[in-house]
Amino acid sequence: MIDQRTAPYGVLLLRLALGYLAIAHLYYKFYVLPNGLDGWWTNLNNNGYPDWVVMYVLSAEFAGALLLLPGIFARYVALYSVPLMLAAAQYWYARKGFFFTLGGMELPGLWTIGLLTLGLVGDGAYALVPSPKLPFFGGRRMAPAE
Repeated sequence: MIDQRTAPYGVLLLRLALGYLAIAHLYYKFYVLPNGLDGWWTNLNNNGYPDWVVMYVLSAEFAGALLLLPGIFARYVALYSVPLMLAAAQYWYARKGFFFTLGGMELPGLWTIGLLTLGLVGDGAYALVPSPKLPFFGGRRMAPAE
């Protein structure tokens, strides 16, 4: 059973954590990487990714960094970022395996689950611009399991 009193605050915590981590990730990409954004972009191009994929990655990361924290359409921003994290998980799984200690897909997999969870449960407390309801869910109530 979901505690309706505290659930919005749990979702708020998830939203804030994902937003702050997106900011930290962008900071790393722009200011910490040895060749900065240009080096990162070139690396993805050299690994076979076209420019439109790299632009999508940046758009999803900026959307997460700028829109998750204040809660502006957070549900849809999270769902927009899910394909990025699925691709990152696949990228690292193919190269390093599963475990994070080896540089694998464990962390991108966790990001994917967090973004999907935020997309499914909604914006949480104190969202500046709440997201509309998902169009696929909530039409008819299902019969209880016997």
